[in-house]
Amino acid sequence: MTFELPQPRLRHVYRLEAQLEPPIDVGLTPLGHRRVVAFASGRAEGDGFRATLLPGSGADWQILRPDGSAVADIRYTLQTADGAYLYVRAAGIRHGPADVLERLAHGEEVAPTEYTFRTTVTIETSDSALAWMNNTVFVAVGGRRASGVTYDVYRLD
Repeated sequence: MTFELPQPRLRHVYRLEAQLEPPIDVGLTPLGHRRVVAFASGRAEGDGFRATLLPGSGADWQILRPDGSAVADIRYTLQTADGAYLYVRAAGIRHGPADVLERLAHGEEVAPTEYTFRTTVTIETSDSALAWMNNTVFVAVGGRRASGVTYDVYRLD
């Protein structure tokens, strides 16, 4: 018997386009410089997938590192077109060259190819048609805009 591991593949599930509230600067805490960036609204769409980000259901409870990197702790709730609820949680990091992170910090539009924004994602649902999501590993690629954020969420097969 050979012990050959499968090659992982990525399959796009949805793109989330979210508008953000102004950040709340909590300040320097024992864990680092904390900011909370609430999601104001948004839409998630993919092949056969459509959902609305429920207002007031999510934010990024981030830690800003001295080098300008942001450690993401993202949570939000989606409601699909069929009425199913999805609780989404993502953890990751946004980092890059100091000058690029400085431009992001000042609200400038910066091409997502100039920095790295990656997260691991888990999704919980009680909907039987989407139950496969409860047992799936997801990853996401993100990009920050002046008034929002975009995530492409992929299923890791």
